[in-house]
Amino acid sequence: MRKMVIGFLGGGNIGGGVYTLLNSFAKEIAARDGLQIQVKKILVRDLGKKRNVELPEEKLTIYPEEVVEDPEIELVAEFMGGEQPAADYMLRALKNGKTVVTANKVALSLNWYQLRKAAEENHAGLYYEASVCGAIPIIALLQSSLEANRVDYLMGIINGTTNYILTRMYESGQSYENALAEAQELGLAEPDPSMDVRGMDAAYKLSILSTLAFHTRVPVPQIYCEGITEITAEDVACGKEMGYVLKLLAIGKQEGKTVQVRVHPTFLPKDHPMSQISGSFNAVYLYGHACKEMVLQGRGAGDLPTASAVAADILEAARAEEPSYPSFVNREDVDPEMIFTDNWNTKFFVRLSVTDAPGVLAKVTGLMAGEGISISAMQQKDPTPDGRAKLFFVTHDAPEKAMRRVVKALNSDICKVESVIRVET
Repeated sequence: MRKMVIGFLGGGNIGGGVYTLLNSFAKEIAARDGLQIQVKKILVRDLGKKRNVELPEEKLTIYPEEVVEDPEIELVAEFMGGEQPAADYMLRALKNGKTVVTANKVALSLNWYQLRKAAEENHAGLYYEASVCGAIPIIALLQSSLEANRVDYLMGIINGTTNYILTRMYESGQSYENALAEAQELGLAEPDPSMDVRGMDAAYKLSILSTLAFHTRVPVPQIYCEGITEITAEDVACGKEMGYVLKLLAIGKQEGKTVQVRVHPTFLPKDHPMSQISGSFNAVYLYGHACKEMVLQGRGAGDLPTASAVAADILEAARAEEPSYPSFVNREDVDPEMIFTDNWNTKFFVRLSVTDAPGVLAKVTGLMAGEGISISAMQQKDPTPDGRAKLFFVTHDAPEKAMRRVVKALNSDICKVESVIRVET
């Protein structure tokens, strides 16, 4: 029976979950794979901290070199979170020829080039299934099962916190603030939820997914990012009246050498497959030229789903005779042949507050017509006590920059743009 000695960078809830899974399934792993996995050292910040999972004291250390420099340790599993010092520790481990398994989308997306380069140069493995969508095996799908496909389009609900908030706003009419507070009470949102609600968590994950899907490096700065902090109950309710459900989507599209990557609130028709993904669930919808449409759904966050993905990567690495790497060329800069566009075409939901007077609607439609934008559907609410009418509509497909010019021109005393939300169908 082969014995693999491993070390952990991080002993929190995910690390504790991985430790529990490996011990709980030790007999099955031994019988199926002829493998015995021994966790030798676990790096923690505080030796005396009380943990949800009890870890053996003799395995705990506050010195990273006891994990990344120990010649007996073959594999290092990292779940510290944040870019640093996690990225530095992983690089040190890889340069010492150790395979690295990580759940860290921030460190991976911002340091992909360096980490993969170190892995290749030192004949070490680099595994990161847990970095996106928890227990959903989307990374494995993109790296192996869909290698013979050209993925043209992917759309992901890849942040459980924002999906829960938007679901509650849709189902019960709650305000953003109340839905966020509820998510925090349930432990679905952090005390400081900014990385989730401002869209950055999804942007890091989209960088990883689109890099694998499009076989070219997609750095985080190339991704347009807009969160849900400005979304109101009125937005959600108006969209609902028109047959739409609001989601924070991560979207990637490739046409030839042109790529668009964006994270933002998006209205979807209520019969769209992704509209049915509610609560804290995650899902990824993609279209490949050979496989056609595909949807993967599951628990995208949480200690045990993430721990499950990490444990699976550890076993995959242990079974692998040779490390393998994605097929795209690993380069530090963006491929000069690729064009990252910020002027995509999409439909738009627009909500206006207008003076209830003749000619206002004509001015709105005239400005839009000047940019080649036409309206697909429109509704108007009765005037408010201050004499202003509420108007909301959905456009046909239009260029992003054309709509921005219209919004800038519309904002005046007689017409105020209160909300612009993109629509995908």
